[in-house]
Amino acid sequence: MPVLEISDLKKTFSSWFKKTHVLKWVNLEVNEWEIFWFLWPNWAWKTTTIKIIMDFIKPTSWEIKIFWEFLSKNRNILKKIWFAPEQAYYYDHLTWEEFLFFMWKLYWLWKKELKEIVPEYLEKVWLTFASERYIKNYSKGMKQRLWIASAIIHKPKLVLFDEPMSWLDPLWRNLIKNIMKELNSNWTTIFFNTHILSDVQEIAHKFAIINDWKVIFEWNVSEVKWSLESFFVEKIKSTWQEIKIK
Repeated sequence: MPVLEISDLKKTFSSWFKKTHVLKWVNLEVNEWEIFWFLWPNWAWKTTTIKIIMDFIKPTSWEIKIFWEFLSKNRNILKKIWFAPEQAYYYDHLTWEEFLFFMWKLYWLWKKELKEIVPEYLEKVWLTFASERYIKNYSKGMKQRLWIASAIIHKPKLVLFDEPMSWLDPLWRNLIKNIMKELNSNWTTIFFNTHILSDVQEIAHKFAIINDWKVIFEWNVSEVKWSLESFFVEKIKSTWQEIKIK
C-alpha cells in the first residue's frame, strides 16, 4: 500500500524572458515499509522534488498524498515525515545538543523527552566524543552524520534522504546503511537518492530512473540481473536517443 503518492508533479520556473521546465508530469508511488531509491542524472532536480514533498517549495501543479491524505489539505501529516538534506546548514557556534534544543519544536517532542534520547542518537552516529564541540569544528562527514541523526530522532514513519552517503568514507557509509536497514526493520519507509549504485543494490527494494523531467523506468532491485550502472546508462542513453528522434 503506497504511503507516498506523487501524481502529475510539474514545476516551472518563470522569468520575464523565458520559462524553465524542471519537472514534468512526475508520477511515483512508494509503498509502506519500502526502501525506495530514485536516480536522475546530475542537475535533474532530485532535491527540488524532495523539497516539494516536504512543502518547502510550491510546485506548478501536483497531487501528493502522504499516508493516504492530500498534503494540500492537511499539512499536519508532515509530522510523520522528515528530511535529511545533502548539504546541511547549522549555526556554527552551537553544540549538537544546543542545535537540537534550538529546533525542538520542529520535532514534536517534549524537551524532557528530547534530553533523554540525545545521548542515544549521538552514539548511534558515533558522535558522542564530539558532543561538546561547536558544529563549526565538525568535518563534512560529521555534519552529514549529525543531520542523519537529527532527521530520525523523533522516529518519523517516512524519511526522505538526499544523498545520505555523500561526504562519507566506506566506514561511515556502512554505518548509515545499517541505520537505514534498522529504520526499515522498525517499519519506517525510506525514500532516498544516491549515485553510489553499490549501496542501492545492497539496501533498496525498488527504484525509479528519471530523465527528461519524468520517470522513464521503475523496477524492483532484486530483478536486475546485471549491474545497476550498466542498467542506468542503457536506460538514459535510450531516452536521449528518443529525444533526438523527436
